Amino acid sequence: MQNLKSFLEKSPYQAYVYSYPHKTAYRPLTPPVKLADLWSKQDRQALFLYIHIPFCEMRCGFCNLFTTVTHNEDFVSQYVRTVERQARQVKSLLGEVTFARFALGGGTPTQLPINHLETILNVASETMGADLQNIPVSVEMSPETADKDKLELLRSRGVDRASIGVQSFIESEVLATGRRQTTAQVETALNRMREAGFPTINIDLIYGLPGQTVETWLYSIRAALRFQPEEIYLYPLYVRPLTGLGRSDKEWDDIRLACYRQGRSLLLSSGYTQVSMRMFRQLGQGGRRQGAGGRGQGEFVSPSPSSSHPPLPPSPTPVYCCQADGMVGLGCGARSYTDTLHYSNDYAVNSREIRDILLYFIQTPDEVFEYANYGFQLDAQERRRRYILLSLFSDEGLNLADYQNQFGTDVIAFPELSQLLSLNLATQDEQILRLTEVGIEKSDVIGAWLFSEKVNQLMQSYELK
Repeated sequence: MQNLKSFLEKSPYQAYVYSYPHKTAYRPLTPPVKLADLWSKQDRQALFLYIHIPFCEMRCGFCNLFTTVTHNEDFVSQYVRTVERQARQVKSLLGEVTFARFALGGGTPTQLPINHLETILNVASETMGADLQNIPVSVEMSPETADKDKLELLRSRGVDRASIGVQSFIESEVLATGRRQTTAQVETALNRMREAGFPTINIDLIYGLPGQTVETWLYSIRAALRFQPEEIYLYPLYVRPLTGLGRSDKEWDDIRLACYRQGRSLLLSSGYTQVSMRMFRQLGQGGRRQGAGGRGQGEFVSPSPSSSHPPLPPSPTPVYCCQADGMVGLGCGARSYTDTLHYSNDYAVNSREIRDILLYFIQTPDEVFEYANYGFQLDAQERRRRYILLSLFSDEGLNLADYQNQFGTDVIAFPELSQLLSLNLATQDEQILRLTEVGIEKSDVIGAWLFSEKVNQLMQSYELK
């Protein structure tokens, strides 16, 4: 186990940690795993359905998500038809299930033509059987694609959370990342979203952008607050290999920690509460939490059974819990989570490699969708580590009694936690272990430090493409 104190001496912005294990720890599964056998052993009464749309109008300079820029209508149509085929196969293997939540992410789902967007919603509701009118539903969008007709379609179909990737309200900062949006487009989109009646609007902002200062960062937050979003995500910029910014030779002025602290302070003083390092919610909005906005299959923070937040109104639909696995992913870039196996398709950042993986997905025979071919098997120790890691990243913290009930042992098997306490990065209040204010701002460092040796070795040996 590496000493945390020495680990903390590194930059706090080494890698974005939102789940465990990271996708670069996935490998081909030999032999492939039958999904029917896998899911028959799972509790299927409160699953999370996720559909991935890999298309964007442009490739942002900071983005390493599985996404591509295409204006080929035939290619998009083929992709949507393939998601329909995959959904039919997967649903036949799942049997009787109940979906507690649905998220449509990407990429940019609203990049789809409206007829294809409606088809994907039909896949969720008709093929998979998700009751979109009675469960939390989140969709990611961009300022350029949030047109009136699409927003009205989404709202009429039950979408109650609209998440928009703004990144900055200053055009020169946005342009430096390769985006073309104007502030006028952003404001028009946000007004349309509010007029469409979405109960929850989330705005994503990024700090550490080229040319950004602490003052311009606070300007963007104040600009976002004019629209009174129910949620705001503050993301630090990560300059990663194979991305547009990662290929530049620019020396980065590291103002990210100052931006984080002052941005956090501004939001807390403006009536928001901090849910995680990145997520802030308006006070009084504690019930229906969704997944991360604008960042693909992101950081899911949902109330656990022991949550101190107000309960949801009575509903026949159970609530998805982020500490429990149960994610069914459809689409080429989606991940699926069970308690023993996380699986997906192959992963890439390079545009040519992404295109090849997408072509392979579109050509996949129906029967191949009956198997998991690529993923990570979680043994008992990895399952415990994942539970601890995700619990610590939420404002709910790690409930020690719940952990013991779940795994039949206490957390003494993880001596790492004592280091968090000794360095004042976490506190223990009766049965709850929570990160302190300093611990929260170092979440990504602490998360990476908690990775197992096995996962670290797999990630380090992964050949990024």
